[in-house]
Amino acid sequence: MNEALVYEILSLVAEIPEGRVATYGQIARLIGREKNSRLVGKTLSVSQAFGSYPCHRVVNHAGRLAPGWPEQHGLLEAEGVEFRDENHVDLARFRWNC
Repeated sequence: MNEALVYEILSLVAEIPEGRVATYGQIARLIGREKNSRLVGKTLSVSQAFGSYPCHRVVNHAGRLAPGWPEQHGLLEAEGVEFRDENHVDLARFRWNC
């Protein structure tokens, strides 16, 4: 993985305000790689090796939480993010408008 690209993605994730979420695709578009939402997900999965970032604020295009990461729900809930159901953020109300 290109370290400069990793830091570009992670620095953008660091800008997501508390109480807001962004989608993998949204992050990909913002870095000029519209078709690379999976790359964003892969990068976030290894983000701990590069520092501490609020990766819990990134969800899929439907607002679904990352599978296998039960802590994500609690972290978002603690920031005031509300859910449509147990696994989906209410994107209409909590998507980051950047």
